[in-house]
Amino acid sequence: MTSVIDIHTHAFPDNIAHQAIPFLEKKGGIKAYLDGTITDLLKSMDRNGVERSVLCSIATRPEQFGPILEWSKEIRSDRIEPFPSLHPADPDLLPHLETIHAEGFKGVKMHSYYQDYFFDDERLFPLYERMSELGMILVIHAGYDIAFLSVRRADPQRIVDVCRQFPGLKLIATHLGGWGEWDDVRDLLAGKPIYMELSFAFEFLAQQRIKEILLAHPPEYLLFGTDSPWTDQGATLGMLAKLGLPDALFEQIVSVNARRLLGMPAVEPGDGQGFAP
Repeated sequence: MTSVIDIHTHAFPDNIAHQAIPFLEKKGGIKAYLDGTITDLLKSMDRNGVERSVLCSIATRPEQFGPILEWSKEIRSDRIEPFPSLHPADPDLLPHLETIHAEGFKGVKMHSYYQDYFFDDERLFPLYERMSELGMILVIHAGYDIAFLSVRRADPQRIVDVCRQFPGLKLIATHLGGWGEWDDVRDLLAGKPIYMELSFAFEFLAQQRIKEILLAHPPEYLLFGTDSPWTDQGATLGMLAKLGLPDALFEQIVSVNARRLLGMPAVEPGDGQGFAP
């Protein structure tokens, strides 16, 4: 049994989840699998053998920093690993990063569409430099977004360029390196020492192409993510298992790499409850 770590999930405070989920469903033209609450996420984790989920928040305005940080502190547990959010237009961007670090959080989530920025904007370089120095993880939405016009904001080329300038940055490029830009992922990003997680790819990309990209990438830089509630954790695990990857690589993707990145203790084969491919 494999102890699964989901590196990319979302949820909302109970008092706004019932509004946020219908709004986002309409905006993206998709249906959520969960109701957007922490309780429902934990139920999904229990059903599917997920030990821990990284919960990624997105500040759509600079003033949301404080409320998101406080909620992140409230929901943090041995099952939920919150990543608060920083907004690029925040005049206190670097001090707020220091606050997040001082509170013991391991990473930050940013989204170039919902926050209206380009990943290679030089104004963000001091942020990337300081995150590198602190050893903090940056999760970004990579590639296009189903709810927005297809403007290249955090495409594979920008990701590669920024990571060249900041080789110490622990960057996670979501959606298999760049949603909807997988030719560029294969040609530009695959093979580079940049973390990629695989959420929201199985539903849109041929399974053989996913397998080719995974096998072309350094195995220690691959992570399991679902973007829950927008995909089902169990279904994504099942589709990954059906790729027929080597057992050792499967273990790295769903558990070993994320545990190392998050500073969690290693799990010996057969320990605990989890997902059986």
